[in-house]
Amino acid sequence: MTVPEEVAARDVTALKLAERVLAPSGSSLVLAEWTAQGSAGETPLYQAPLHAHPEDEAWYVLEGSLCIRVGDDHSEIGPGGAVVVPGGTAHTFWNPGAGPTRYVLVMGPQTYALIQAIHAAADRSPEAMRRLFTEYGATLLEP
Repeated sequence: MTVPEEVAARDVTALKLAERVLAPSGSSLVLAEWTAQGSAGETPLYQAPLHAHPEDEAWYVLEGSLCIRVGDDHSEIGPGGAVVVPGGTAHTFWNPGAGPTRYVLVMGPQTYALIQAIHAAADRSPEAMRRLFTEYGATLLEP
């Protein structure tokens, strides 16, 4: 398979992904390496509220561990572990440990656009977040 001429190597290649996002224009997937801070005590520090969106999403843990809730079930995965959540499935995730966790997240462009919109939002009230999720074709299931 060849890459179209209009796609420059700098747009589709990350020599080091750490704390970056690789999202080529027109691609059906986005690749990001992010860090999740640890939870304090028994209460999970959710990286996202319980939600569902039409695109599949996948996590691959590099260091530390993540708990991924899929529907009513959850799995704790350590380095080298992965979870894929099919589109339309309720999910959330958190770092159950005390220290940071490094992970790779694979998502669709609509999901990534929603994440960017959430980070840019001045109003993070439950009502505003529900509207934002709906705008991006997702459903916020718990604030």
